[in-house]
Amino acid sequence: MPLMRPRMATARLTPSRRPHPVTAAGAKPAAASTMGGTLRALSLLAVLAAAILATGCSTAQIEQLKHSRTGIASGERVVILARQHHSTHEAELDFVECVGNALSRGANGLEIASHSDFVNGLYPWFEPAIAPLNPEELPALLARPGVAERLAETGVRYVVWMDGMTERVDGGGSLSCAAGPGGAGCFGLAWWETDARYEAAVWDLKHVDQAGLISADVTGRSVIPAVIVPLPFISRPQANACRGLAQQLQEFLVVEDQLTR
Repeated sequence: MPLMRPRMATARLTPSRRPHPVTAAGAKPAAASTMGGTLRALSLLAVLAAAILATGCSTAQIEQLKHSRTGIASGERVVILARQHHSTHEAELDFVECVGNALSRGANGLEIASHSDFVNGLYPWFEPAIAPLNPEELPALLARPGVAERLAETGVRYVVWMDGMTERVDGGGSLSCAAGPGGAGCFGLAWWETDARYEAAVWDLKHVDQAGLISADVTGRSVIPAVIVPLPFISRPQANACRGLAQQLQEFLVVEDQLTR
């Protein structure tokens, strides 16, 4: 019988592959999961704060009461003074300057006399201790020797007495920040409400009378949400009150409209 040669077994070699890391179904690496959760929480708080501010968290009420016809000629000026008889609600000097600057700008800007120059030029009659409290005291003041002449030199037709203040009226929430070896961050949600209330009494030195009153009451809510990074949404009621009062004063002094008395 012919001899049978034994068959040699052969094996096909294939390149080896590294095994994939085994994770639970649908699971993501821990770092990516933490970062994604942080970003989602941050976005949620930002949207929440924006929604709070957009749904009536800032209100403004500006009213005008006019007693006599007004108008201002070329060369006539306006001076804005801060009432300083009430230690609890003195109008801030920076607010007085804000209203004056706003009144002087624009196509219909008025000529504003310097607060300090006016008070110093008429010293001591407009110092806090002896300044007139109401227009009924103006005739007695103008009757004093030299006062009427010095007023005429200033060119001031209208004196605007500013009274009021800006204060924090409410607040809540909690916001804490910390730093450590892994970094720093802030967490929480804080809010506060600020009220800016001011009244401007307009005195007409030409007619020796009070021309009227303008009041502004602006309330704003500020919110700071934080997940690692704080996102402040700050309202500025004092700035809004300044703009509103300046606009109303400009219309009040320039336009001779229907009287409200």
